[in-house]
Amino acid sequence: MPATVSVVIVNYRAYEDLARALASLRPHDAGLDVCVVDQAGDPVKLASLKADCPHVTFVASPENRGFAWAVNLAASQNWHEWLLILNPDCEASPAAVARLAGWLEAHPKVGAVGPRVRDRSGDIQASARRFPGITTAFAGRSSWLTRAFPGNPLSRLNLPVPADMTEATEVDWVSGACVMVRRRAFDAVGGMDPGFFLYWEDADLGRRLKNAGWTTYYCPDVEVTHTVGRSSRHVPVRSAVAFHLSALRYYWKHSSAISRLLVPFVAIGLGVRLVLLLSWNYSRQIARFVLDRLAGRAMQDVR
Repeated sequence: MPATVSVVIVNYRAYEDLARALASLRPHDAGLDVCVVDQAGDPVKLASLKADCPHVTFVASPENRGFAWAVNLAASQNWHEWLLILNPDCEASPAAVARLAGWLEAHPKVGAVGPRVRDRSGDIQASARRFPGITTAFAGRSSWLTRAFPGNPLSRLNLPVPADMTEATEVDWVSGACVMVRRRAFDAVGGMDPGFFLYWEDADLGRRLKNAGWTTYYCPDVEVTHTVGRSSRHVPVRSAVAFHLSALRYYWKHSSAISRLLVPFVAIGLGVRLVLLLSWNYSRQIARFVLDRLAGRAMQDVR
């Protein structure tokens, strides 16, 4: 495959996953141009990875300035025709990259394309989506309703592509965990919006591509593997806050003047959701701690 694909990876303390991602790409053998932006990282681990991957461009940022900002920085390092945005906890073979590039080349009106994404157990992740609306707060991909009742109408509205889909289909946007963007389209809309620190920047990119006349497609005959949340696990509270702040930014940015009058209510709703989420996670941590202590005491009694 000719070196017409720029692979952009934004890393935040996920070095083991990043090493697997780079190994899966085999950039030197495949002719890929790979750039990794390492944010607020470990210089020792980064140096080790550099030694193992001499054909990869590494850009170290002393502070974490967000996913979108880092994607734009990496994209500015080269000017290849196709731009693959890949999470460090994703593994994509050179064949998968080549097929995505070939698909874009064959469909000149498409601005972005995403593959089928599986987790390590083989389950399909809902990476193809509709633009967020009022139902997304309680029927989006990560909501309780979707996890408990995945086939309900509201979740199907937000996640329109069934797991058994085999044909490429147009969607509003695809997950930024793995998405290939036509460079001309990416530059035409100004890249990613660095105002999104983390989360929803991929939905925003899809929206701006659509507004500029480009379409986005989900291509299920190309597959990658994704382990969710390997970077955000280091700062779970900050990640949860960033998720909800980005959701509010997306609402403000893409709402009409009349809809913006509802921003205070949307902000309150997102704030309540955030508090409930953090409370639930904290309660689970306490319960797990108590159960672990009880189990340890029981084992001592047995001895």
